[in-house]
Amino acid sequence: MILELRELRVFYDKVEAVKGVSLFVQENEFVTLIGANGAGKTSTLNAVSGLTRRKGEIRFKGTRIDGMSSPEIAAKGVIQVPEGGKVFPLLTVLDNLRMGAYLQKDARKNAKRLEKVFHFFPILKERVGQRADSLSGGERQMLATGRALMANPQLLLMDEPTLGLSPLLCRKLEDRMLEINREGIAVLLVEQNARMGLRLGRRAYVFERGKVVLEGNSEDLIRRSDIKKVYLGL
Repeated sequence: MILELRELRVFYDKVEAVKGVSLFVQENEFVTLIGANGAGKTSTLNAVSGLTRRKGEIRFKGTRIDGMSSPEIAAKGVIQVPEGGKVFPLLTVLDNLRMGAYLQKDARKNAKRLEKVFHFFPILKERVGQRADSLSGGERQMLATGRALMANPQLLLMDEPTLGLSPLLCRKLEDRMLEINREGIAVLLVEQNARMGLRLGRRAYVFERGKVVLEGNSEDLIRRSDIKKVYLGL
């Protein structure tokens, strides 16, 4: 098991955003978190990454990381792609990718990872000298994902990667996420588009008001009438 959460709780001042969530991700698995806005999905990812105050146990490959800082967690191979394709706007595409490899000191391996990123996202190779703020929304999302891959992740946390993208770009990004997972990288995806999230992930957790209310194989969840009605609009 690569990730395990036990009774995770997340607080913003006195507000409890995540209320005792327990979940797990196996090695090389693709797992999706679905639910309405404000259900606690992003807060769960942020807690895993050490970006917010939390209680409970977070284990990565059997070792507790809930007491570690964000840089320490990233150094272990837990890398988050933030919502909205956040990049360093004044840096070039290449420098953004190099920033992703900040903790990776092997120049040879970094060069191979860069070629792999260009394989996943050929448009980034064409834009390599451009400033990130000149890219389209879809290109910035690709850059944010590529930057995360440069960090040599073992677990990739992806927060709403298709938010605001056209249907064509969504499909392209879906394909890339599956290809990344096939490379042996476990993926924990937060996705507002429940239909797409259930299609991508082998398993899924359904969040409501800071709690997990359903979990199981995605194929089984898709067939449930309550999921169809509430999350798939059927």
